[in-house]
This record gives sequence, structure tokens and C-alpha cells, in this order.
Amino acid sequence: IASVCRKVARRRAEGHTEAMRITPDVVTSFLGVPRFELEEVEERTRVPGVAIGLAWTPAGGDILFVEATRMKGARTLTLTGQLGDVMKESVQAALSWVRSHADELGIAPDFWEMSDIHVHVPAGAIPKDGPSAGVTMTTALVSLLTGRRVCSGLAMTGEVSLAGRVLPVGGIKEKVLAAHRAGIRTVLLPKRNAKNLIEDVPLRVRDEMTIHLVDSVPDVLRLALEDAPAWPEVEPLALSS
Repeated sequence: IASVCRKVARRRAEGHTEAMRITPDVVTSFLGVPRFELEEVEERTRVPGVAIGLAWTPAGGDILFVEATRMKGARTLTLTGQLGDVMKESVQAALSWVRSHADELGIAPDFWEMSDIHVHVPAGAIPKDGPSAGVTMTTALVSLLTGRRVCSGLAMTGEVSLAGRVLPVGGIKEKVLAAHRAGIRTVLLPKRNAKNLIEDVPLRVRDEMTIHLVDSVPDVLRLALEDAPAWPEVEPLALSS
């Protein structure tokens, strides 16, 4: 909104004093086409090992892709995409959780002894940091190692502990709105962010989306992966407005 207002103010300063109605076409002409179209989002998540996260930026929310790939090797973890220290630690915690639950996930327990894993977050020219991509990193790794794709049109945010708990994060309003703008209609959020969701995200947006509140990594995997492992069911949570 601030960017549109600045564009209108500039037009006024340049002598264009006629009244202007802000329509979707005007917004596109001022701001350009959306960074991600839904078709691109769906195309990029058609292979195992790719998950969509939600990020907070000074300009608002954004979606980010986490890509993981595996090759023959011996216990090397490569991280690229200008990741900060906290985000790097999130990947390491995600890998440790996956290794400790390999049996339940149907992954060979010794997979790490024979593998190198590369995790990349595209838009490499943009620095990225923070713990909120933990669930996305974990989901991308499990998707890669089990061959199960992440469900189409789904994004997530949340910090992950070594015990597999999903911890609350900031910027919920901006992140949910970013998903909505990108055409994503299913979002996974930490259960402890329920208050932020109800108080900060407009009801109109919530009504147009399916938002799951999750408390653990098994909750996330059951909802996020196609043909997910048979984890215990997550009880539905009623959201009051």
C-alpha cells in the first residue's frame, strides 16, 4: 500500500492531478507482476525435496523455496543461498531430527553414512536468516529421502526443536498474506501462534484459506506430504473470530 501511495504522490508532483481509482490493473502497473504465480509455485514443487516456506521481510511477507538434493558421498552437508548462521543451524537441527527418526520415516538408518546432502534456498543474492524455516527444511529433507512430494499449494512456517516440537515465530500476518497473494491456500502454522492468527490476519483472508495449527514435526509431515507416514492423527482445532 505504501508503494502505491508513493507512486500516486509522484504522479501528483509531476502534474497529473486527475482523480485515480486504484484497481488491480493499476496496482500491477505500479508494482509489476507478482513475484510468484501459482503455476510456478506448483511447477517447482512437483519433485520430492522441495518445500515452500514463509518469510518476514522489512517490506512485508514473502514465500521462499527450500530445495534439497542428495548424492553419493560421506556425511557432507552443503548449504547455499546466502543463509545466515541461525538458518544454517535450523538445517542442521532438521537433519539431526530426520536421522534420529529414520526408522519411523522408512528411511535407511545408515543413509547419512553414504550421502552428501545439499540444501539450497533460491534468490541467492538476497541474504536470509532466522529460525522460522525449520519446518520447511525438515519437510524438504523428509520429502527428498522418502520420495514423497510436498502437497501442491501448501506453505509453512515454524521453528523446529531437536525434540521435534514446532515453536512459535514472528510475522504471522505478513507471512499468511504473502501466501494468499501467491495463490497458496493451505498453510501450516505453529499452534502457539493461534492468537496471532486470529487477532492479526483479516477474517476475509482466513475464510479463503485452510490453515492448520501444528505442534510437532509428525503433525507437519502428516499434513504436508503426499502418502505421508502413518503418524498419529492431529485433532482439529477450532478457530474463533
